[in-house]
Amino acid sequence: MPARVKWTDRSFIFDFPSDLYPELMERIRGTPARLDERVRPLPRHLLTVRDGVRWSMQEHAGHLMDLEALWMGRMDDFESGAEALRAADMTNAKTHDANHNAQDIEAILTGFRVQRLALVKRLEGLPPESFAQAALHPRLNQPLRVCDHMYFIAEHDDYHLARITELVQNIG
Repeated sequence: MPARVKWTDRSFIFDFPSDLYPELMERIRGTPARLDERVRPLPRHLLTVRDGVRWSMQEHAGHLMDLEALWMGRMDDFESGAEALRAADMTNAKTHDANHNAQDIEAILTGFRVQRLALVKRLEGLPPESFAQAALHPRLNQPLRVCDHMYFIAEHDDYHLARITELVQNIG
């Protein structure tokens, strides 16, 4: 398997029209179902196995839930007209401190679904022109439109779903 690029080393080119937001909405709306489908059939003892120091499947799921507050906060930034979006905690302290492996997977899946649907509902309430509104992304150091923010979220979701898939394949 080829070496994968760490999330924090990825770069992005946001050169698509902002009117692609309905398709991006479907990607982010669908993540809770895809996550559920991926982890629900697995027994707890497999969900919490770590690959060395790397996160377990359950920790990846918990991390997705943990970041919903950041995504919603960045929506606040867009709506307030901020020049720059709030920065992510690149140490992932929230995920490390949450001890997701000690939690019930149902609580994580439900928490993620509730929070994600709140984000989707907020996005659905925006007028079409809002998806072109931009602010500076602090790590990428480039402007990010609301539609780019949606793409960024969807890519982040897929990154962690792919890590979960790798873990599933390694136990099989």
